[in-house]
Amino acid sequence: MAKGKQIYEGKAKILYEGPEKGTLIQYFKDDATAFNNKKKAIIDGKGVLNNRISEFLLSQLNQIGIKTHFIKRLNMREQLIKSLEIIPIEVVVRNIAAGTFSTRLGISEGTDLSKPILEFYYKNDELGDPLVNEEHILALNWATQSELIHISEQALRINDFLVGLFRGIGIKLVDFKLEFGRQWNGDDVEVFLADEISPDTCRLWDVKDERKLDKDRFRRDLGGLVEAYQEVARRLGIMPEGSNIKEIKTGVSKNLTALKKK
Repeated sequence: MAKGKQIYEGKAKILYEGPEKGTLIQYFKDDATAFNNKKKAIIDGKGVLNNRISEFLLSQLNQIGIKTHFIKRLNMREQLIKSLEIIPIEVVVRNIAAGTFSTRLGISEGTDLSKPILEFYYKNDELGDPLVNEEHILALNWATQSELIHISEQALRINDFLVGLFRGIGIKLVDFKLEFGRQWNGDDVEVFLADEISPDTCRLWDVKDERKLDKDRFRRDLGGLVEAYQEVARRLGIMPEGSNIKEIKTGVSKNLTALKKK
Protein backbone atom coordinates (compact mmCIF):
# COMPACT_ATOMS: atom_id res chain seq x y z
CA MET A 1 0.00 0.00 0.00
CA ALA A 2 1.53 3.31 -1.09
CA LYS A 3 2.25 5.90 1.58
CA GLY A 4 1.51 9.57 1.20
CA LYS A 5 3.70 12.37 2.48
CA GLN A 6 5.18 12.22 5.96
CA ILE A 7 3.16 14.32 8.40
CA TYR A 8 4.81 13.57 11.76
CA GLU A 9 7.83 11.85 13.25
CA GLY A 10 7.96 10.94 16.92
CA LYS A 11 10.49 9.12 19.06
CA ALA A 12 9.35 5.63 18.04
CA LYS A 13 7.02 6.06 15.06
CA ILE A 14 6.49 7.98 11.83
CA LEU A 15 3.05 8.91 10.45
CA TYR A 16 2.28 9.19 6.74
CA GLU A 17 -0.86 10.16 4.88
CA GLY A 18 -3.03 7.11 4.29
CA PRO A 19 -4.62 5.85 1.08
CA GLU A 20 -8.06 7.17 2.00
CA LYS A 21 -9.37 10.30 3.72
CA GLY A 22 -9.32 9.90 7.47
CA THR A 23 -6.53 7.30 7.48
CA LEU A 24 -2.82 7.30 8.24
CA ILE A 25 0.00 4.80 7.89
CA GLN A 26 1.96 4.34 11.10
CA TYR A 27 5.57 3.14 10.76
CA PHE A 28 7.36 1.59 13.76
CA LYS A 29 11.01 2.61 14.06
CA ASP A 30 13.85 0.75 15.78
CA ASP A 31 14.71 3.81 17.87
CA ALA A 32 14.78 3.31 21.62
CA THR A 33 14.52 6.37 23.86
CA ALA A 34 14.26 7.02 27.59
CA PHE A 35 14.22 9.90 30.04
CA ASN A 36 12.44 12.23 27.62
CA ASN A 37 14.78 11.42 24.75
CA LYS A 38 17.97 12.04 26.73
CA LYS A 39 19.02 8.41 26.26
CA LYS A 40 18.84 7.07 22.69
CA ALA A 41 19.82 3.99 20.72
CA ILE A 42 18.87 2.01 17.62
CA ILE A 43 17.88 -1.53 18.53
CA ASP A 44 17.52 -3.66 15.44
CA GLY A 45 14.13 -5.35 15.21
CA LYS A 46 12.35 -3.49 18.01
CA GLY A 47 9.91 -1.80 15.63
CA VAL A 48 8.92 -5.10 14.03
CA LEU A 49 8.07 -6.59 17.41
CA ASN A 50 6.17 -3.53 18.67
CA ASN A 51 4.12 -3.45 15.47
CA ARG A 52 3.11 -7.08 15.86
CA ILE A 53 2.43 -6.93 19.61
CA SER A 54 0.45 -3.70 19.37
CA GLU A 55 -1.59 -5.11 16.47
CA PHE A 56 -2.53 -8.12 18.57
CA LEU A 57 -3.46 -6.16 21.70
CA LEU A 58 -5.43 -3.44 19.89
CA SER A 59 -7.27 -6.09 17.88
CA GLN A 60 -8.24 -7.81 21.12
CA LEU A 61 -9.52 -4.52 22.52
CA ASN A 62 -11.50 -3.81 19.34
CA GLN A 63 -13.16 -7.21 19.75
CA ILE A 64 -14.42 -6.39 23.26
CA GLY A 65 -15.85 -3.03 22.18
CA ILE A 66 -12.98 -0.68 23.01
CA LYS A 67 -12.77 1.67 20.02
CA THR A 68 -9.18 2.10 18.86
CA HIS A 69 -7.47 3.81 15.93
CA PHE A 70 -6.18 0.46 14.63
CA ILE A 71 -7.57 -0.75 11.27
CA LYS A 72 -5.10 -3.40 10.12
CA ARG A 73 -1.43 -4.31 9.94
CA LEU A 74 0.02 -3.71 6.48
CA ASN A 75 3.43 -5.34 6.76
CA MET A 76 6.18 -6.04 9.28
CA ARG A 77 6.55 -2.37 10.26
CA GLU A 78 3.38 -0.55 9.25
CA GLN A 79 -0.24 -0.28 10.31
CA LEU A 80 -3.23 1.42 8.74
CA ILE A 81 -4.90 3.58 11.40
CA LYS A 82 -7.63 6.18 11.78
CA SER A 83 -6.51 9.80 11.63
CA LEU A 84 -7.33 11.43 14.97
CA GLU A 85 -6.90 14.74 16.74
CA ILE A 86 -4.68 13.59 19.59
CA ILE A 87 -5.74 14.76 23.05
CA PRO A 88 -2.55 16.14 24.68
CA ILE A 89 -2.79 13.91 27.73
CA GLU A 90 -0.93 10.71 28.54
CA VAL A 91 -2.86 8.41 30.86
CA VAL A 92 -0.79 6.10 33.04
CA VAL A 93 -2.51 3.19 34.78
CA ARG A 94 -0.57 1.78 37.73
CA ASN A 95 -1.21 -1.59 39.39
CA ILE A 96 2.16 -2.04 41.12
CA ALA A 97 4.57 0.64 42.37
CA ALA A 98 7.50 1.11 40.00
CA GLY A 99 9.60 3.71 38.21
CA THR A 100 8.94 7.38 38.87
CA PHE A 101 5.92 6.53 41.04
CA SER A 102 8.18 4.71 43.52
CA THR A 103 10.80 7.46 43.39
CA ARG A 104 8.30 10.29 43.78
CA LEU A 105 6.41 8.78 46.71
CA GLY A 106 9.14 6.74 48.37
CA ILE A 107 7.29 3.46 47.91
CA SER A 108 9.32 0.29 47.36
CA GLU A 109 9.24 -0.92 43.78
CA GLY A 110 7.07 -4.01 43.48
CA THR A 111 4.54 -2.94 46.12
CA ASP A 112 1.04 -4.02 45.06
CA LEU A 113 -1.45 -1.15 45.02
CA SER A 114 -4.84 -1.76 46.65
CA LYS A 115 -6.56 -0.46 43.50
CA PRO A 116 -5.40 0.77 40.08
CA ILE A 117 -4.24 4.38 40.10
CA LEU A 118 -4.78 6.70 37.14
CA GLU A 119 -2.27 9.48 36.55
CA PHE A 120 -2.43 12.19 33.88
CA TYR A 121 0.57 13.78 32.21
CA TYR A 122 0.61 16.76 29.86
CA LYS A 123 2.00 15.49 26.55
CA ASN A 124 4.85 17.94 25.98
CA ASP A 125 8.43 16.72 25.48
CA GLU A 126 9.95 20.17 26.02
CA LEU A 127 8.43 20.30 29.51
CA GLY A 128 9.22 16.68 30.30
CA ASP A 129 5.55 15.53 30.18
CA PRO A 130 4.63 16.99 33.60
CA LEU A 131 2.17 15.33 35.96
CA VAL A 132 -1.19 17.16 35.96
CA ASN A 133 -4.60 16.68 37.53
CA GLU A 134 -8.17 16.85 36.27
CA GLU A 135 -8.47 20.54 37.21
CA HIS A 136 -5.50 21.40 34.99
CA ILE A 137 -6.95 19.42 32.10
CA LEU A 138 -10.37 21.07 32.32
CA ALA A 139 -9.15 24.61 33.03
CA LEU A 140 -6.71 24.53 30.11
CA ASN A 141 -9.29 22.96 27.75
CA TRP A 142 -7.15 19.93 26.92
CA ALA A 143 -10.27 17.76 27.25
CA THR A 144 -13.91 18.24 28.21
CA GLN A 145 -15.50 16.83 31.34
CA SER A 146 -17.33 14.16 29.32
CA GLU A 147 -14.14 13.23 27.46
CA LEU A 148 -12.21 12.93 30.71
CA ILE A 149 -14.87 10.69 32.23
CA HIS A 150 -14.87 8.53 29.10
CA ILE A 151 -11.06 8.31 29.01
CA SER A 152 -10.89 7.33 32.69
CA GLU A 153 -13.57 4.67 32.31
CA GLN A 154 -11.94 3.27 29.19
CA ALA A 155 -8.48 3.22 30.80
CA LEU A 156 -9.75 1.17 33.75
CA ARG A 157 -11.64 -1.19 31.46
CA ILE A 158 -8.54 -1.67 29.29
CA ASN A 159 -6.55 -2.34 32.45
CA ASP A 160 -8.98 -5.01 33.66
CA PHE A 161 -8.76 -6.79 30.32
CA LEU A 162 -4.99 -6.56 29.93
CA VAL A 163 -4.24 -7.60 33.52
CA GLY A 164 -6.17 -10.83 32.93
CA LEU A 165 -4.69 -11.40 29.48
CA PHE A 166 -1.10 -11.00 30.68
CA ARG A 167 -1.67 -12.92 33.92
CA GLY A 168 -2.83 -15.84 31.78
CA ILE A 169 0.60 -15.99 30.12
CA GLY A 170 2.61 -15.57 33.30
CA ILE A 171 3.22 -11.81 33.14
CA LYS A 172 2.38 -9.05 35.62
CA LEU A 173 1.08 -5.83 34.09
CA VAL A 174 2.81 -3.36 36.41
CA ASP A 175 1.78 -0.14 34.67
CA PHE A 176 1.21 1.21 31.17
CA LYS A 177 0.61 4.41 29.19
CA LEU A 178 -2.36 5.21 26.97
CA GLU A 179 -3.17 8.03 24.58
CA PHE A 180 -6.54 8.99 23.12
CA GLY A 181 -7.71 11.03 20.15
CA ARG A 182 -10.84 12.61 18.72
CA GLN A 183 -12.54 11.86 15.43
CA TRP A 184 -14.92 14.56 14.23
CA ASN A 185 -18.07 13.98 12.19
CA GLY A 186 -19.53 17.43 11.71
CA ASP A 187 -20.26 18.72 15.21
CA ASP A 188 -20.17 15.23 16.69
CA VAL A 189 -16.98 13.88 18.22
CA GLU A 190 -15.95 10.37 19.19
CA VAL A 191 -12.93 9.42 21.30
CA PHE A 192 -10.71 6.49 20.30
CA LEU A 193 -7.72 4.81 21.90
CA ALA A 194 -4.62 5.83 19.92
CA ASP A 195 -0.85 5.29 19.75
CA GLU A 196 0.29 1.74 20.65
CA ILE A 197 0.31 -0.84 23.44
CA SER A 198 3.59 -2.71 23.53
CA PRO A 199 6.57 -3.40 25.80
CA ASP A 200 7.63 0.17 24.93
CA THR A 201 4.56 1.54 26.72
CA CYS A 202 4.02 -1.09 29.43
CA ARG A 203 5.98 -2.43 32.38
CA LEU A 204 5.77 -6.21 32.14
CA TRP A 205 7.32 -8.52 34.76
CA ASP A 206 7.55 -12.28 34.73
CA VAL A 207 5.22 -13.67 37.41
CA LYS A 208 7.76 -16.14 38.81
CA ASP A 209 10.95 -14.11 39.08
CA GLU A 210 9.84 -10.54 38.23
CA ARG A 211 12.26 -10.48 35.31
CA LYS A 212 11.62 -7.34 33.29
CA LEU A 213 10.19 -7.89 29.79
CA ASP A 214 9.86 -4.25 28.75
CA LYS A 215 11.72 -1.04 27.95
CA ASP A 216 13.21 -0.91 31.46
CA ARG A 217 15.81 -3.28 30.03
CA PHE A 218 16.99 -0.29 27.98
CA ARG A 219 16.37 2.39 30.62
CA ARG A 220 18.37 0.49 33.23
CA ASP A 221 21.08 -0.94 30.96
CA LEU A 222 19.97 -4.52 31.62
CA GLY A 223 20.48 -5.64 28.01
CA GLY A 224 18.44 -8.21 26.13
CA LEU A 225 15.64 -5.88 25.11
CA VAL A 226 14.81 -7.60 21.82
CA GLU A 227 14.94 -11.01 23.49
CA ALA A 228 12.51 -9.78 26.17
CA TYR A 229 10.10 -8.40 23.55
CA GLN A 230 10.35 -11.69 21.63
CA GLU A 231 9.45 -13.53 24.83
CA VAL A 232 6.30 -11.41 25.22
CA ALA A 233 5.34 -12.11 21.59
CA ARG A 234 5.89 -15.85 22.03
CA ARG A 235 3.77 -15.99 25.16
CA LEU A 236 1.00 -14.09 23.37
CA GLY A 237 1.12 -16.78 20.69
CA ILE A 238 2.04 -14.43 17.84
CA MET A 239 5.65 -15.48 17.35
CA PRO A 240 6.41 -19.14 16.66
CA GLU A 241 8.54 -21.00 19.20
CA GLY A 242 12.17 -21.25 18.14
CA SER A 243 12.08 -18.25 15.80
CA ASN A 244 13.94 -15.00 16.36
CA ILE A 245 13.75 -11.47 15.08
CA LYS A 246 16.59 -11.90 12.56
CA GLU A 247 14.80 -14.83 10.95
CA ILE A 248 11.55 -12.91 10.85
CA LYS A 249 13.14 -9.84 9.26
CA THR A 250 15.11 -11.68 6.59
CA GLY A 251 12.49 -14.27 5.78
CA VAL A 252 14.91 -17.20 6.00
CA SER A 253 12.91 -18.91 8.73
CA LYS A 254 10.35 -21.49 7.73
CA ASN A 255 8.18 -20.04 10.49
CA LEU A 256 7.77 -16.71 8.68
CA THR A 257 4.73 -17.85 6.72
CA ALA A 258 3.06 -18.98 9.93
CA LEU A 259 3.81 -15.63 11.55
CA LYS A 260 2.26 -13.66 8.70
CA LYS A 261 -0.90 -15.76 8.76
CA LYS A 262 -1.54 -15.11 12.44
